[in-house]
Amino acid sequence: MKRFGWIASGWACALLLVLPVLALLFSALSADGDLFAHLADTVLSTYFINTLLLVLGVVLLSLLFGVPTAWLVAMCQVPGRRALQWALMLPMAMPSYIVAYVYTDLFDYSGPVQASLRDLLDWQSPADYWFPAIRSLGGASWVLALVLFPYVYLLARASFLEQSVSLIQSSRLLGCSPWQSFRRLSLPLARPAIMVGASLVAMETLADFATVHFFAINTLTTAVYDTWLGYGSLATAAKLSCLMLLAVVLLIALERRSRARQQVFQKSMGFEQPLRYPLGGMGRWLAGCWCWGLVVAGFILPFAILLDYGVRYFALSWTPEFVRFAGNSLIIATLTALLAMGVALLLGFFRRLDGGVKSLIPLRLAALGYAMPGTVLAIGVLVPLTALDFAINDLAEWLGGQGPGLLLTGTLTAIVFGYLVRFVAIAIGSVESSLGKISPSLDMAARSLGQGAGGMLRRVHLPLVRRGLFAGAMLVFIESMKELPAALLLRPFNFETLATHVYQFVSDEMLERGALGAIVIVLVGLVPLIWVNRSLDGKGH
Repeated sequence: MKRFGWIASGWACALLLVLPVLALLFSALSADGDLFAHLADTVLSTYFINTLLLVLGVVLLSLLFGVPTAWLVAMCQVPGRRALQWALMLPMAMPSYIVAYVYTDLFDYSGPVQASLRDLLDWQSPADYWFPAIRSLGGASWVLALVLFPYVYLLARASFLEQSVSLIQSSRLLGCSPWQSFRRLSLPLARPAIMVGASLVAMETLADFATVHFFAINTLTTAVYDTWLGYGSLATAAKLSCLMLLAVVLLIALERRSRARQQVFQKSMGFEQPLRYPLGGMGRWLAGCWCWGLVVAGFILPFAILLDYGVRYFALSWTPEFVRFAGNSLIIATLTALLAMGVALLLGFFRRLDGGVKSLIPLRLAALGYAMPGTVLAIGVLVPLTALDFAINDLAEWLGGQGPGLLLTGTLTAIVFGYLVRFVAIAIGSVESSLGKISPSLDMAARSLGQGAGGMLRRVHLPLVRRGLFAGAMLVFIESMKELPAALLLRPFNFETLATHVYQFVSDEMLERGALGAIVIVLVGLVPLIWVNRSLDGKGH
């Protein structure tokens, strides 16, 4: 393929991946807004307020969980610190709706906690006592924060570890206690990383569907889902999706603006021994209980309950349908990973061939889908594919034949394309990083030996980036296995994945039957956490 062919292919691929965003905007601007106007006059303000309160609640709780924990693990001698470094990442592998069901089952009125309290204190009815409602906005905030706080923990911990020990020691010499040193020095220096983690938590909260739907909390995400499936109005769903997309853009802009003027320069102290504050007495055990309590609440307890259900109900769960659903997830995730790998390699090599600033545009366009919530992305995919399905059927009838029906939206095409748009940014980042490590002199040497662009890619770049390519494909595969909101809207009729299979049981409050599928999803989700821990292991010693 000539150089022009690579460039044309790169632009075409980027425009195809950004098509859902463009279609969403076009549909929202041109469609009839009767239903949207009705929602705006009645319940839209409630959706907005609930969404805002949920995001604020989850972010604040995630900061409360993540920042002190990161500082304790990075800077203090906490009991089991070496194990805590990776154990505190485990809650990220738990689907939030699984954690929501587990704690609802434990803390609801008929659950064992309240039942035990009634037996112990001789309470007869709810009028005799007060207990916080788990099925509430506060309960949803708490559950989501238990799963999402590792975003803040990871970034804050890395920032604390990178801070110069000499600066911290200087603050101690000036009379600062460990708490004052944390508040006046370490926390301000870590603020950019903490803000990035908080923005990621906010976007994940905005994208969550399953947890808020299980708790019957009306947010913008549930509004998109209900408007499309309940009212059959793709146009109104597109308008609501654009509002959510605007919220995501604002979150990203606020995060970047918050650290735009902040410049922090520290002398490199790679030879320094990390500073560890000794903890003694009650403080040592309180710190250990706090950190390990988050691990237990966010991962160990829910996973132990899943294992118990999985063992006890294995005979009911291991069915031909379960095997088929697992196979469906495997097929979709594999197809998405392979396509993402090809697209990332094409765009990354196009960037390397062109080398100009303009060559960054296709990469950034292709990566836009990663910032879109799953329900929003699904609507963006449905708009052009539905229009294309109608066009194909109209053309077939005009030619005197019979239309193929839902050729795109009724097959795996829609769900694989949606997943590709959502997760290709992961593969692009991995490939772009690997290509950036290859010296330009190797390209010149290949050219001088008579190799064209294709030969240079095949013989020089591909062998050198295969590890990064595999890592990106693996992460895309895992994310595709776990994805739920997009799967609920884009799956063909009578088609289930492991995520939708488990969610159906959770919605019916029958997690026992879906525990086996949830265990598989959690175990698959542990793979990237192990990989991340190994990559950070050198910083934690």
